[in-house]
Amino acid sequence: MSNSKDNFNMADLSSSLPGAVAALNAEDRADLVNALKNKLQNLAGQHSDVLENLTPNVRKRVEALREIQVQHDELEAKFFEERAALEAKYQKLYQPLYSKRHDIVNGVVEVDGVTNEVTIDQEDKIEEKGVPDFWLTAMKTNEVLAEEISERDEGALKYLKDIKWCRIDNPKGFKLEFFFDTNPYFKNSVLTKTYHMIDEDEPILEKAIGTEIEWFPVKCLTQKLLKKKPRKGSKNAKPITKTEDCESFFNFFNPPQVPDDDEDIDEDMAEELQNQMEQDYDIGSTIRDKIIPHAVSWFTGEAAQGDEFGDVEDDEDEDIDEDEDEDEEEDDDEEDDEDEEESKVVKKKSGRAQVGDGQQGERPPECKQQ
Repeated sequence: MSNSKDNFNMADLSSSLPGAVAALNAEDRADLVNALKNKLQNLAGQHSDVLENLTPNVRKRVEALREIQVQHDELEAKFFEERAALEAKYQKLYQPLYSKRHDIVNGVVEVDGVTNEVTIDQEDKIEEKGVPDFWLTAMKTNEVLAEEISERDEGALKYLKDIKWCRIDNPKGFKLEFFFDTNPYFKNSVLTKTYHMIDEDEPILEKAIGTEIEWFPVKCLTQKLLKKKPRKGSKNAKPITKTEDCESFFNFFNPPQVPDDDEDIDEDMAEELQNQMEQDYDIGSTIRDKIIPHAVSWFTGEAAQGDEFGDVEDDEDEDIDEDEDEDEEEDDDEEDDEDEEESKVVKKKSGRAQVGDGQQGERPPECKQQ
């Protein structure tokens, strides 16, 4: 295609990215490069025994490769710098579009072509403003988030007006903001979730912080009230009530916490905590990277269909792998059968040893896979 819009000029792009816009200054860039160099040096120190075991000529070649790696890391640091500037630029360009979306969804403005005329079928219905249940529907259409939203949550999520996100610099990470209309469930108008990252590019999560939700009495969705009848003959005739934690999307705002002292957790607890933090980050990044930028596509279900096509490709790859595994198993079974036939021939030739070998030397079927 020769369309001028498709011609991408890197010089124009560079000129449109001022160094002050979310880019690293020269000092920060130097610090990043030095940090990468120190990391390489530390790794080299840990694996110095590998170098010591090499011949002098091979060691020189490896040293040359390490110099190339340093040059690569310097370019990578520059890439991170320019990418941060590019993302910051487009985040600003997105904001007016997100504001228009907010106004339409919440009925602040009306779109062209909408009339106030009421049809016969709508006479008994209250005219709905905006797009009801927009964010609830969009989130429920996403497979990751649908698993987190319970039926009890839906009533509160109907009051969700908007979701935004922004980067934070000190410490590095990002923040999600959930804006709610006045509702009968909690007092907060905004719920936030902040992710502190050790390394955004890996990404490595340090910790997550959520808003403490101010629930109205008997409206807490993260706990359920249990009532038990008193035992027969008990002096207390009143039912016993207690609260119990339950599954809810709003647990998202009470993320798992890493203990200050590593000695407080054992290996199993550490593994469980890691899984919980990975799941928590998966939810947050899904909202940031999928729901917020493509909300209407999730509302209509178009985005979910795109995800399904991706899953189909993955499933096909898995099917191919399974078929290959089955073929390998069949080949192994054929080889085992051939081995058994050969062993029978040997046993017949061995005379008196046949009985002893046949009874004691024969392996049970389940051992064939060992």
